[in-house]
This record gives sequence, C-alpha cells and structure tokens, in this order.
Amino acid sequence: MWAIFGAISSLFLGTYDVFKKWSLRDNAVIPVLFFSTVTSALLFVPLLLLSHFAPEGFNESLFFIPSIPIEQHGYIFLKAVIVTSSWLFAYFAMKHLPITIVTPIRATGPVWTLIGAILVFSEHLSPMQWIGLSVTLVFFYLFSLAGKTEGIHFRTNKWVLFIIAGTLLGAVSGLYDKFLIRHFDRMAVQAWFSIYQVVLLLPILLFIWYPRRKRNTPFQWRWSIPFIGLFLVTADFLYFYALSLDGSLISVISALRRGGVVITFALGAVLFREKNIRRKFMLLFGILAGILLLLLGS
Repeated sequence: MWAIFGAISSLFLGTYDVFKKWSLRDNAVIPVLFFSTVTSALLFVPLLLLSHFAPEGFNESLFFIPSIPIEQHGYIFLKAVIVTSSWLFAYFAMKHLPITIVTPIRATGPVWTLIGAILVFSEHLSPMQWIGLSVTLVFFYLFSLAGKTEGIHFRTNKWVLFIIAGTLLGAVSGLYDKFLIRHFDRMAVQAWFSIYQVVLLLPILLFIWYPRRKRNTPFQWRWSIPFIGLFLVTADFLYFYALSLDGSLISVISALRRGGVVITFALGAVLFREKNIRRKFMLLFGILAGILLLLLGS
C-alpha cells in the first residue's frame, strides 16, 4: 500500500511542474509564485482551525495539526526562508528555459543532498553509491553538452545558473528536512511552512514587483496557478504518509517520487513541443539510473 501512495505522489509531483511551466509562460514570476503559495496555505487554514477549536473529534485524523511551542516556529520559518529562496530561483529559470532542460537538472537534487550529507554529517558512501554518484555526474555533464545544441551554455546562461542555485538550495532544504521530521510533527511542519512562505513573499510582491510591474512582464491570471499549490501539497502529503506506514522503504519511495520527473518531461515535451526530445530523454534516463543506484546503495 505504501508503494501505491509513493507512486501517486510522484504523479502529482510530476504534474505540478507542468502546471508551473504553463502558468509562467509569458507571465510575471512573482505573482504566480505568490498566488500558488497562497493556495497551499489556504488548504491548511481549516485544518488548523479544526485542530485548535475541535481537537477532541479531530485529533485521531491524519489531518490533525498539533500546537507547537514558539521555538519550533523559528525552525520552520528557517525552512520557509530556504525553500522560498530556492523557488524564486527555480521559477525564474522555469519561465525562461525549456522544461526538458530544467527537469533533468532538478533531477540531480539527491546528488547534491548526498554531497551535503558527506560534508555536514560526515556520512560515508557505499561502493554502489559512489558508482551512482559518478554515473549521475557523467550524464549531467553530457546533458550540459546537449544543451549547447539549443544555444544554452550551462557555464554562462543566467537561467541555467538560476536553476542550479534553486536545486542546490533544494538540497539544503532536503538535509534540513531530515532534522525537522525527526523532531517535529510532519503536519505542523507542512502547514506552518506553507503559511510562512506567504509571509515572506507578500513584501516581495508589494514592494519589489508591484512598483515595477509596468516595466516588466505583465501578470495574467490563469486557472493553472492554484493547481500548482494544490498538486504540490497533495504530493508532499502522500509522500510523508507513505513514509509513516509500517514496512515502508524510504529508498523505494524516494525512487518512485524522483520518477515524477519522467511525467514532467513527457508532458512538457508534448505540450510545449520542445526540441531534441529523444536525446534529452536518454540523458535524463542516465541521470535517473545514477539516482536509483544512489538510493539502492543507501
């Protein structure tokens, strides 16, 4: 059963990126990010109210959000800062780059998380993990060469540097998640993290984007925008729930979740009619093979 929830999570996660790309086409980045984040936060408001005002009939529910002390809010706020920074980079990159370029770069996230774990937590790699790390980095390099055929030079293209920065910050968030989920309630982390993102993005929207809105790409409301938040929250909830079930294997669930990039790649290739799909898919397959070896070696 846990594997089914993991697979469904990957389906939602893969589709989430497609909604994101669709929303960002010829659109202002900051409002799209803000309103998609507001959607995520609004999903948790009724759960917070029920958990606070009617805990007796709700505390056995999967959706119950317990009260947490003020110091825990500080840790969760820090996560919101890290993820918001990551998403700002990633959203700008997603707007300006083909989704079939962004997806494989984002797929390398576990590699940078693993390297961070080696540096921060002094973790040691198994032989299979070293092989997986090497395979992933080789295919990532080959992918950077493939990008040149579309005029995208990985070393000098600003938007490629943005998506790499977003991916690295995502890896930092992944390392921090290990600490948060180990010590704090998962629903409290997910709910308050979503709300704090709105708090962080609101001044950016009001004081940075809004005064300059006429000089930049205009904002267009699209119904795909709230689906970004809806699909992300659903994907994360299913992922954490799968991990909580007896007998679940994090290596298998993580592999299933990472497989969501195939859905993003395939849907993006069809919807946005991008170039060199076959070659990029083979290189993406090589990156995912390396990620799978990393996970199996854990």
